[in-house]
Amino acid sequence: MSSIVVTTWSLEQTSPADLLPAAAPDGDVRIVRAEVPSPEFSRFLYASVGGDIRWTDRLGWSYARWREYLERPGVETWVAYDRGTPAGYVELEPQDEGAVEVVYFGLVPAFRGRRLGGHLLSYGTARAWDLAERWPGRAPTKRVWLHTCSKDGEHAMANYQRRGFKLFDTKVEPEPEVATPGPWPGAYPG
Repeated sequence: MSSIVVTTWSLEQTSPADLLPAAAPDGDVRIVRAEVPSPEFSRFLYASVGGDIRWTDRLGWSYARWREYLERPGVETWVAYDRGTPAGYVELEPQDEGAVEVVYFGLVPAFRGRRLGGHLLSYGTARAWDLAERWPGRAPTKRVWLHTCSKDGEHAMANYQRRGFKLFDTKVEPEPEVATPGPWPGAYPG
């Protein structure tokens, strides 16, 4: 099996004041929390957003594993809708010592380039900062962090930096090269 070299960048905010929000896009764009854990919906979002950029780590998850993950206290999925159609999502996972990770963030390919990404990332990051307000007993957020890599969209890193995220780690490692799965087999040419 061939491999590719992948650079992974880890970024963080250490204060809510670090967030530099993007302007809301024109039109009927809404961001709503998916409050009912739904493995079907979460897998749809994961495959639809990441299918063309080689998100493969969760494709083999069973229904039970999806449910177990989604039912963990504090895990949240925020979905952007453009005129009622799911356009992208942000998944948040609280961790120890007041950290919240933006585990997944992105747009369905048909919605990229419409100025939705900055708004969705701004909104999701703000929800990471106020996550403890929705989860009694959880420590207030002290740090929001994420990682992106050279396989992600070409504008990902710039979007994170424009929203106020600062680089704190870089790793370069070989990974097995995998085919671009798409949301279903054969969805993307190439």
